Amino acid sequence: MEKSTTATKKKHQKETWFWRSAVSSIIIRIILIFYFPNSLNFSSRPEVSTPITSLRRLAEGYWLKQSSISPYAGSMYHGSPLLLSVLGPLTIDNRGEGQPSHLLCGLAFVIADFITAMLIRAIGQRLQVADIQSLKLLGAGQFLKISENFQSGDVAALVYLWNPLTIITCLGCSTSPLENLMIVLSLYGACMRLVPLAAFGWVIASHLSLYPVILVIPLVLLIGCGLDTPPQKLFLQQTHGDDHKETSESLNPRIFSWRRAVLFFLWATAWAFYVLVLCGLSLKEYSGLGEMFKRTYGFILSVEDLSPNIGVLWYFFAEVFDFFRDFFLIVFHINILFMVLPLAVRLHHRPCFLAFVYIAISSVLKSYPSVGDSALYLGLLGLFVNALADMQFSFFLFSGYLGTLLLSPVMHNLWIWRGTGNANFYFATAMAYACFQIILVVESVSSMLKHDRALKQDTTTVAKKLQ
Repeated sequence: MEKSTTATKKKHQKETWFWRSAVSSIIIRIILIFYFPNSLNFSSRPEVSTPITSLRRLAEGYWLKQSSISPYAGSMYHGSPLLLSVLGPLTIDNRGEGQPSHLLCGLAFVIADFITAMLIRAIGQRLQVADIQSLKLLGAGQFLKISENFQSGDVAALVYLWNPLTIITCLGCSTSPLENLMIVLSLYGACMRLVPLAAFGWVIASHLSLYPVILVIPLVLLIGCGLDTPPQKLFLQQTHGDDHKETSESLNPRIFSWRRAVLFFLWATAWAFYVLVLCGLSLKEYSGLGEMFKRTYGFILSVEDLSPNIGVLWYFFAEVFDFFRDFFLIVFHINILFMVLPLAVRLHHRPCFLAFVYIAISSVLKSYPSVGDSALYLGLLGLFVNALADMQFSFFLFSGYLGTLLLSPVMHNLWIWRGTGNANFYFATAMAYACFQIILVVESVSSMLKHDRALKQDTTTVAKKLQ
């Protein structure tokens, strides 16, 4: 009885601590938005705002639309026409530096960040329950203690809320929080096996940024097979009789449900049709859907805007000969697709982790990356804090991220404003940032595979003792 009371008190304390931390992060955002609206000019930083996510460009597109001109006239706006309807009215007083618009948009992004964090927490709780069930079945005692002690959902949500990159993105009024919200919403729907919700989140996220299209594989695996579990062969090693085998199959159902997968694609088709209808109605007085595809997805794939950002494509295509431009466009974009299938084959039993890897890879190789993309996958990384506890180079990666992100504005200032540097200064920090992201992906995948191998060894030892 005393143990039960003590456990309840500890759980209550952890719950209280989590909500205090979460609310504190929201209060800090609101204070910064209200009291430092002009001093913290993050909206003009190339690390925060891109041609796709810039609120200033969205305000320009909304102004053009209000003037009975196509929002895609000129070369300013390249986002979804649906964002003009949702966020456009909030920017009507702020095409430049108006106070009301900044406050309203900032509050909208604060709400989006909070909802995203709560969805990440819910995903983490579901993953932890599934992980504990699997470890109990396998008899992996040492792994079970670690999984029960650390609430990965709380850790991931707080990492996302307190990440400086997330806060900067929110204060910079970039539309990245909305894209992140849709991505996490799709993962949450897939984890809960709410097929319509998962399809809705995936369609909207792909509509806003195109790159979340590749998340269809982990989403289908989540809907069809269920949450992350150890490989199926580990459960087969533990079967010592029909009853145990039935229990194994009930707790680790890896039989793919084609019915749910087909239902997902049907819902995705319905949502995509609905989105296109809304976009068509929004642009019926202007250029139509053809112009939208050209100015949004075509703009992303063709890398037309070569303004500096934290990615690597802008510098490369500024230097490459026009004769080779189309060839390298194909190479860079298809490089992402080449990694999709091998990773899916190797990590099919961990679809949530596979989604994290896909998001991180696309953040490195996308045409117009921002720190908002990194904020999302770093938050999702917290979901696997138990499995990746032994990941190498953690301090090195932390120092690298911190150093490059601090050096980036310095090098940009030396190049653009002081004139004492050049583009190579800024591009060097972008290259270093990309390298650290690649190391993070490689090390996290390697650590997850090591975790599975260690679990296999522990399971083999338990199986031998039972024999």
